[in-house]
Amino acid sequence: MIKSKVKKKADQYFEEVVKIRRHLHRYPELSYKETNTSKFIQRQLSEIGISFTSGWGEHGIVGIIKGKKVSKKVLALRADMDALPIQEANNVSYKSKHAGIMHACGHDVHSASLVGVAKILSDLRDEFGGTIKLIFQPAEEKLPGGASILIKQGVLQRPKPSLIFGQHVHPPLETGKIGFRSGKYMASCDEIYITVKGRGGHGALPHDCIDPIPIGSQLIISLQQLISRKTDPTTPAVLTFGKMYTEGGAMNVIPNQIKLEGTFRTMDEKWRKEAHQLIKKIAKNVCEGFGGKADVRIVKGYPFLINDEKLTAIARQHAEVYLGKKQIVDLPIRLTAEDFSYYSQIIPACFYRLGTGNLAKGITSPVHTDTFDVDETCLRHSIGLMSFLAIKQLN
Repeated sequence: MIKSKVKKKADQYFEEVVKIRRHLHRYPELSYKETNTSKFIQRQLSEIGISFTSGWGEHGIVGIIKGKKVSKKVLALRADMDALPIQEANNVSYKSKHAGIMHACGHDVHSASLVGVAKILSDLRDEFGGTIKLIFQPAEEKLPGGASILIKQGVLQRPKPSLIFGQHVHPPLETGKIGFRSGKYMASCDEIYITVKGRGGHGALPHDCIDPIPIGSQLIISLQQLISRKTDPTTPAVLTFGKMYTEGGAMNVIPNQIKLEGTFRTMDEKWRKEAHQLIKKIAKNVCEGFGGKADVRIVKGYPFLINDEKLTAIARQHAEVYLGKKQIVDLPIRLTAEDFSYYSQIIPACFYRLGTGNLAKGITSPVHTDTFDVDETCLRHSIGLMSFLAIKQLN
């Protein structure tokens, strides 16, 4: 029975995958700078005996595993490689050795897991036919996103996969559980940059100035009307400004200008386009109404992520077989973003969540925080389930 064979292999390689994950965690690298991460993964694939090409998006790797049964089927499995600019606060033996850089989003888990999957599938070539593409992708965390670059370079061609799987750590889920959601799952993600221009001067003489700070404050409040009054209630959307700042200045100085930086996210492409125009219009009108001016720059980011309904339903069924029905949960829509969405716009995709939390061990910190960590027993499930899904899809 293939399930028992996969589980046996997952147990066999579990400790090795933990070591790989810890190595990657100790030596994190930022987006577009994953030089040593790439070399390390290449060495792992070479030791397994898997053929691969490198240099995808500069640091990406694509491995190929061919089953021994006769089949023309092709599927892809993807893991991201980059880390975040965060100083790790955890006191663990595998703590980041690179100051100000940390695998705070679990990409070390994803890459280590895909190496583990490569080990399992390489051993079990007799059990399936067709071709498996292992995509180790750089730069998920930073626009334009490594996925978009790899796609332009032909990662979904020669051979062309008919579907793709990806997984992501999820601290709210206890280790051993897996989450699925069919259809639209994660949001598009755009960056908003606004410069509010006024006329500076002495803080005690505001009547002689055009103060950009209250103008910017009013602008943020006005822009929130996009969500509360303009967005269809059935369309998830969010507009958040995370930065409002001026360069230089002092407590008694009104600056010439301030800068706002934010993010706009939604799951409707028509509304996304309309919202971009409204943001520019509102910014112009509000600032000019107070005697100022606005320069608005919107950087279009990742599209929304859609999980193919048929593929996700099948994957969920296989996951229930592999882990047990009680271990599989439904996921809510999220307004976070992922560049896996680029793949999902082109071929049938399934992006599921890997439970990594453990309340009893105190492993509960969210991703993108300086205390994020995982219960490493999740690696046994991550390598086993993805291998099982791949084999079942090829047979």
